[in-house]
Amino acid sequence: MSDEAMLLNYVPILLFIGLTIAVGAVTLLLGGLVRPNRPYRAKLAPYESGSPLFQDAQVQFPMRYYIIAMLFVIFDIEIVFMFPWAVAFSKLGLVGLVEMAMFIAILVVGFWYAWKKGALEWD
Repeated sequence: MSDEAMLLNYVPILLFIGLTIAVGAVTLLLGGLVRPNRPYRAKLAPYESGSPLFQDAQVQFPMRYYIIAMLFVIFDIEIVFMFPWAVAFSKLGLVGLVEMAMFIAILVVGFWYAWKKGALEWD
């Protein structure tokens, strides 16, 4: 394949990128022209709603929330790894099954550890 023919393969991608940038720019410009612009004192104040603060924004959350969030991310990533494994399961054979079992076992040990430490107490 010649260099010129290979460069022609990128033309649709470049057109798509250019069209995307043009549509975004036109949308922003039209929005700036059409939207009302009537600022007043309450709108210019922090927290645009104008309502006064009723407590400090820096509140400490219990560590349990962070641990549960991290576990959610970890198990979400586990599912992302399991989809390709499930698709290629017949090609991987017994080795793939053992590797996935070890992967899940490591995650279950981490889940058990978090549960035993008291981070996962459901009331």
